Amino acid sequence: MGEPSSSPPNVQIPIVGMTFNSENELREYYNAYAQSKGFGICKLGARNGQDGKQKWFSIACAKNGVFTSKGKNILQLRPSIKTNCKAKINVAVRNECEFEITSVYLEHNHILSPGKSRHIRSHKVLDSIAKRRLEVNDVAGIPLSKTFQSIVVEAGGYENLNFDERSCRKFISKARRLRLGNGDAEALCQYFNRMQSRCLNFYYLYDLDEESRIKNVFWADGRCRAAYEYFSDVITFDTTYLTNRYDMPFAPFVGVNHHGQSILLGCGLLSSEDSESFIWLFKAWLSCMHGRAPKAIITDQCRSMAIAIEKVFPNTNHRFCLWHIMKKLPTKLAAHAQYKSIKKALKNIVYNSITIEQCERNWMKMIEEFELEDNDWLNSLHVQRSKWIPVYVKCHFWAGMSTSQRSESMNAFFDDFVHSKTSLKQFVEQYDRALKKNIEKEKKLDFQSFNSTIPIVSGYSLERQFQSVYTNDIFKLFQNEVTGLMFCDTSIIEDDGRTTIFGVVESILGTNGEHLRDVSFKVHYTPVESFVNCQCLMFEYRGILCRHILAVLRRMKVNQMPVNYMLDRWRKDLKRGYQSITNIYDSDVCDSQRNRYNYLAPMIQEVQQLASMSEDNTSVLAEVLKEMKEKFMLDSTSSTITTPPTTTTQTEKLIHSPVRVRARGRPTTKRKQSVIEKITKSATRARKKDHVSTQEQLNDQVSTQEQWNDPVSTQLSFTSLLSCQLSHVAD
Repeated sequence: MGEPSSSPPNVQIPIVGMTFNSENELREYYNAYAQSKGFGICKLGARNGQDGKQKWFSIACAKNGVFTSKGKNILQLRPSIKTNCKAKINVAVRNECEFEITSVYLEHNHILSPGKSRHIRSHKVLDSIAKRRLEVNDVAGIPLSKTFQSIVVEAGGYENLNFDERSCRKFISKARRLRLGNGDAEALCQYFNRMQSRCLNFYYLYDLDEESRIKNVFWADGRCRAAYEYFSDVITFDTTYLTNRYDMPFAPFVGVNHHGQSILLGCGLLSSEDSESFIWLFKAWLSCMHGRAPKAIITDQCRSMAIAIEKVFPNTNHRFCLWHIMKKLPTKLAAHAQYKSIKKALKNIVYNSITIEQCERNWMKMIEEFELEDNDWLNSLHVQRSKWIPVYVKCHFWAGMSTSQRSESMNAFFDDFVHSKTSLKQFVEQYDRALKKNIEKEKKLDFQSFNSTIPIVSGYSLERQFQSVYTNDIFKLFQNEVTGLMFCDTSIIEDDGRTTIFGVVESILGTNGEHLRDVSFKVHYTPVESFVNCQCLMFEYRGILCRHILAVLRRMKVNQMPVNYMLDRWRKDLKRGYQSITNIYDSDVCDSQRNRYNYLAPMIQEVQQLASMSEDNTSVLAEVLKEMKEKFMLDSTSSTITTPPTTTTQTEKLIHSPVRVRARGRPTTKRKQSVIEKITKSATRARKKDHVSTQEQLNDQVSTQEQWNDPVSTQLSFTSLLSCQLSHVAD
């Protein structure tokens, strides 16, 4: 069974002692032999020597080995090609340029069919000509199915091709991710060069593929790099946002500033979401930030990200987004008969556990009660519990964040500027505008915190202390804890003369004010060392004192909070260096012209308004403007001739959006009318003749209304008005 037939004359049967100059040459030979016989190949069993170089490997039949299904449903198992076939060749690497076949096994335990070789995975190879045609036709908008059919016709049938349509689709999918349209790469380079000429601290890095195409990009301006010095304690990273026509995920590094507002600390565009791309991006960001890794990072539950973070940021606390995990509950557990009870129990464990011991105890109780011992998803979550359950991670500072909503909110922020069809040319322009808006928002919040204060809700001196130093948005959060004091009762549990342990019982109320439950917390207080610590660890992970600590301090009549409990990152009275950095996104090329325009515009509008009050004044102003326009045009022409041409460097060229492509589609045609429609319309026209005068008035009203409702007419009206204004300025 499976005895190989005689090989074609041009493909020699492998024998012991055959040598090749490279592994690629050997693989091409054995693959050609396998194709002529009707089986696929795969590499296995590679071994390295003590010097780390490859010394031995095997190329075996693709049906080598035994397939073990990991599916739980025995009625829906995946098909397998494995038959534990022993056919293979063993190869010894004598040196870097000599590969010798040491043993050959030609016997197969399955039927060989040379006529079906083109369907085997190892023989599906796209040649360079086919790749070129696929890519060119894809850029031209020709559907892939039609391109593939043309290749089939040219080859004389499917049987003469070494690939199928699925292989073509995979290639086009990858090419679309990596491809940059005509001018996009140049625009990106010009943008980065221009930014760096304005600010030496502007940092950017490319990652190119073997064809010198941009694969991954990272950049951060001087303001982002300076802000990282103050807000490097925690960042979120998310790649679920697509911002350009190449489907390159937008990967922002997002932090939290002193207002609790999202702040961009660098960003990238990736061609894929594998560990290799993430490692490149993280290394680029680490190099940009002078080798200073973040203290904590929040991502979604992505294995590729976890591998990259572990390698590039080994000392960084990594946490999974809690929201991404909890939203999977319906998908993973909805089929269970007791789903609602399981959901309630799991949420109680996640959100209401105060200690790790309590969390572990309730988790085991849930698993036993609902018989979930064999649930792979819950088991995997329990293994990774230290990276997502709040009670395990709240000992580290997270600025109050438990999810990657910061990155997603930054994505939503960019929604006003970019979309899935945005080219990279447009993206760099819109990115500038988005950053301007974000910076302006921060400046506005700074002014509000400087210019106004939020009234206190109690006469407590600690509230006044935080009111004077914290930004308004952060003080609101602190004020919520102050108002929560009315729901807390304190009592002394233990006092050894140095440290006092208080018990604080908080009453939890529902949305309608109904009492739900009481929760007890322990607060340790050492007055000599000004040390206070609560079991809820709110200050540790959020940076704001909790109501339980405030209740103890109020009982101990503490009126002045130690400085170490007032974090600098929330203060409004500190001058942060990055805020004084000039906004490099404002071009100074046309500043003088813009100033002159701003000076003339209000006067021209005032004169225009006065002249429009009478017909005579309008005629006089029109004549004056015509004369001034002709004069200014002559002056402009003469200055153009006498003034030597100015040269612009490559970095000073403005970014232009690509020409808008005309939408494809057939023109509209008149629909054929039936006989009944023709008779009905004739009768309607006859009735209209009796109401000509009334109808003319109605038509005038409708015409006026349609003119303002029609976007084209409205656009033309505004275009005419704008042209008039511009001509006034020119005059």
